[in-house]
Amino acid sequence: MTKYGRIVHERFTLAQDAFGDMNDRVLETIAGIRVVRAYVQESAEERRFAETTEDVYRKNADVARIDAQFEPTIKILVGASYLIGLGYGAYMVFESQLTLGQLTSFNVYLGMLIWPMLAIGQLINIMQRGSASLDRVTETLRYAPDVADAPAATTQAPPATITFCDYSFRYPLSAVDNLKEISLSVRQGETLGIVGRTGAGKSTLLRQLLREYPVGHVGALLVDGVPIDRVALHSVLDWMGYVPQDAMLFSRTIEENLRFAAADASPARIQDVLEMACLTADLEQFPNGLRTLVGEKGVSLSGGQKQRIALARALIVDPHILILDDAMSAVDARTEAHIVQAIRKARTGRTTLIATHRISAVLHADWVVVMDDGRIAEQGTHADLMSSGGWYQQQYLRQQAEDPVDDVPDLDKSLGKEVYA
Repeated sequence: MTKYGRIVHERFTLAQDAFGDMNDRVLETIAGIRVVRAYVQESAEERRFAETTEDVYRKNADVARIDAQFEPTIKILVGASYLIGLGYGAYMVFESQLTLGQLTSFNVYLGMLIWPMLAIGQLINIMQRGSASLDRVTETLRYAPDVADAPAATTQAPPATITFCDYSFRYPLSAVDNLKEISLSVRQGETLGIVGRTGAGKSTLLRQLLREYPVGHVGALLVDGVPIDRVALHSVLDWMGYVPQDAMLFSRTIEENLRFAAADASPARIQDVLEMACLTADLEQFPNGLRTLVGEKGVSLSGGQKQRIALARALIVDPHILILDDAMSAVDARTEAHIVQAIRKARTGRTTLIATHRISAVLHADWVVVMDDGRIAEQGTHADLMSSGGWYQQQYLRQQAEDPVDDVPDLDKSLGKEVYA
C-alpha cells in the first residue's frame, strides 16, 4: 500500500498539472477569441485543445490504473492469508498442535481484518491524492513576495512631496539600467505629465511608486524625505489609484466593477465618476445599463469603454495619488480632452501622474518630463518645452496636424488659445 501510495502521489501531481494547463489554455483562448477568429485559427485551436485533453486523459488514466489496484491487491493478500492459515492450520490440527476451535477462531479473527485493511488502502489513496494537491497549494503559498516590507516599516500619511534623487533602476532580468539618473520632484496637488516614445521608460517610472519591484540600486526615491522602501507597502498602495493601459475588468456587471474598491459608494458618487469618465452616453446603449455583464475580461466592450470603466473605478475611491499609465490611449482626442478637464476640476489638491503618447493629455500639467532611453531628455512646462524645439515640440505639432482638438468646448482658457490652434 505504501508503494502504491507513492506512485499515486507522483501520477496525481502530473494529472493536476495537466488539468491546470488545460484550464489555462481554455481561458487564454476565450480571452483571445477575437484574435483566433481574425486569423482563422479555429481548427488549429481545436487540434491543440484535443492534444491537451488527450494528455489530461492519459495522465488521469495512469492514476486510475494504480487506484484500481488497491482493492484487488488487498483481497488477493487476504485470500492468500486465508489459504496459508487454513493449510498450515490443518497441518497443526492433524499434528495435535492446535485444536479445531482454535483454528476456527483464528480464521474468524482473520476475516475481521478484511475491512480495516480495505479502509487503510482507501485512506492511503485519498491521503496521497490530497498530499499531491496540498503540494501545489503549498508551493504557491511558500513563494516569497518580490517586494516585502522593511523590518521597521512605518505607516505614513499621504506625502506632500515625492522625490527621485539621481534614481536608477534595473529590472531583475535586465542587463542594463532601465531608468538612469532620474531627478524629479512632485508636490501634493500637482499634475506630472510623462511623455516619450515607446520603450522610453514611462511605465517603468510610474511602477516605482507602485512598489512592484524592489527599489533601484542607485539613488533614492523619497516620500516626504523618507525612502519609500521604509514605508509599509499597504500604506503606499492605500495612497494610490492606478489605471493601466491594458484595463483589467472582472466578469461581472459594470456596477460591480466600479464598486470593486468602494463597495459602499453611493449612486450619486457612481453617477459623478461616470460623467467624469464620459460613460453616461455609453450606458444608454448597454442593454441593462449599469447591470450589464462585461464578459470575460470585458470582452463585450470596446477598448475605449474598458479603459473608461477602469478610470471610473479608480476615480470612485478619490485616491490621493492617481496614476494614469497611458489610460486613455483607446479613446478619441475629444473624449480625452473632456476626461482630462473633468479630472482637473475634481482633483484639486490631489496629485496626478499621467504617462501618455498624446501630448494633448498633459497640456494642463504643472510639469512635463520627456523620457528617452530611461533618462529625462527634456522637462519643463508646456510653454517651456514648446520653445525648446526638441522632441516634445515636434511630436505636439505632428499630433495636432493629425488630430486637432481645437473645437472642444469649455477647456481652461489659461492654457492659451495657441495650444489648440
